[in-house]
Amino acid sequence: MSDAVIVGAVRTPVGRRKGSLAAVHPVDLSAHVLRALAERTGIDPAQVDDVVWGCVSQVGDQSWNVARNGVLAAGWPESVPGTTLDRQCGSSQQALHFAAATVLSGQADLVVAGGVESMTRVAMGSSVAGGSPFSDQLRDRYRGVEGFADDAPLPFNQGVGAELIAERWRFSRAQLDEFALASHEKAAAAQDAGAFDAEIAPVALADGGKFAADEGIRRDTSLEKLGELATPFRPDGVVTAGSASQISDGAAALAVTTSEWASRHGLRPLARVHTAVVAADDPVTMLTAPIPATAKALRRAGLGIEEIGVYEVNEAFAPVPLAWLAETEADPERLNPRGGAIALGHPLGGSGARIMTTMLAHMRDNDIRYGLQTMCEGGGMANATIVELL
Repeated sequence: MSDAVIVGAVRTPVGRRKGSLAAVHPVDLSAHVLRALAERTGIDPAQVDDVVWGCVSQVGDQSWNVARNGVLAAGWPESVPGTTLDRQCGSSQQALHFAAATVLSGQADLVVAGGVESMTRVAMGSSVAGGSPFSDQLRDRYRGVEGFADDAPLPFNQGVGAELIAERWRFSRAQLDEFALASHEKAAAAQDAGAFDAEIAPVALADGGKFAADEGIRRDTSLEKLGELATPFRPDGVVTAGSASQISDGAAALAVTTSEWASRHGLRPLARVHTAVVAADDPVTMLTAPIPATAKALRRAGLGIEEIGVYEVNEAFAPVPLAWLAETEADPERLNPRGGAIALGHPLGGSGARIMTTMLAHMRDNDIRYGLQTMCEGGGMANATIVELL
């Protein structure tokens, strides 16, 4: 029986907005992780059947199929194609799903999945460009629903959605701030222990230096400092910039093939893509779909939540993983053990592959058989992926 396995995973360090990666073109960020993936795995780029790349804001520097441009900038053969997809924040996780399905079906032998986002160079929302993706018919469906702003080009607001989740699950400001602080503490501890070193390909900078470590971790934050931040989405709200993911720059890449092809070409599989699903939920609250996506993935996998050794639930906003914990009754000690997007950052189209790369490293370091990754996505969707360590 054929399977889909990951034989390589690599990422850039995640840069803050206007930080160390600000001057690096997203095509070059993509090229960097593609080259690093080939070097670390020993794969021959000429044997890559396709590059499936996630990117959310596909305008400006990220327009004109950034996947194909990344392939060419990497110096890979012109025979290697590439395609760019947008499933919002889960774009590169969806790229992994498509890559796995493609090799499983026999349509390809080796596919590279990943993604990029330079949120410094291409601001979130740039693709709206003065118009609106919401037609009158779509607006008619949601007029009058709490959280829907009819006078906005993007009437579904993720920050408002996070507030609605906090209200529904009765999370206090203190709970959200405590979760945010823990994310920074876990990420700092992991960085200090060198836990990220093996998964990161340092980026050479124009000044001759190298950018080698995630720069969003705030080691000096505290509950007192977090408590001073404003609540921008509701005057009496509980969600702040401190309990939200950071706007970031970065890229990541995964090499996907079958066990049989890997064996024939001397590649060592890291993990099997055990189960891959996508689900959808209320688009106004927008951020709750990881809950049904997780249930769907576990059902298809025939596994219980207690059999999963690590959970990566993207920290778009603190209420998202907290609601997920409440509904799944999962072990909070297994959640985002090396910190999440609140501390490490969230380069939209690259985050799914970044998180998978980090989770695989944690599974390998701790001999964990099953890991589950899920992320909320614009429009009220979520991908969920279960991988099995090999």
